[in-house]
Amino acid sequence: MKYLLIMRHAKSSWSNSFMGDHDRPLNKRGKKDAPRMGQLLKHEELTPDLIISSTANRAMTTAEAAALACDYEEEIKYTRQFYHADPETYLMVLNGLPDSIERVMVVGHNPGMEELVALLTDVDTRFTTANIAHVQLPIAQWRELNETVVGELLDLWRPKELD
Repeated sequence: MKYLLIMRHAKSSWSNSFMGDHDRPLNKRGKKDAPRMGQLLKHEELTPDLIISSTANRAMTTAEAAALACDYEEEIKYTRQFYHADPETYLMVLNGLPDSIERVMVVGHNPGMEELVALLTDVDTRFTTANIAHVQLPIAQWRELNETVVGELLDLWRPKELD
């Protein structure tokens, strides 16, 4: 079995209308929620073996805050491919992972995050900012992951539910 943590970036700021979408930072709520979700992963003993994030500022900041809070000690990998990626792009990147990695967390954007959860679990859900889906995949090797694999949605955590 392999495990996938799918995290949408935390709430971002729209206060600067001249700033490009890729550069938008987290807002106050986002800065609060990202580490809380990392603390949840630590509490659940789900610190990932690898974190891969979009290069968008809001996604990188989310990944870094969550990583710090869950005691993730490895280097975070950043890829521009995850910036507004579709589910197939996530699968392509995951297919290239070494099999020594059991649990990976991807940090990205909607609608791709929501669509990835639906594709891999057959569960349609609203995936709001800083949500984390925990998916168990019935595969032994990452290269086996494709559009026909149906995993089990073990958990879906939302920051608002932690209050």
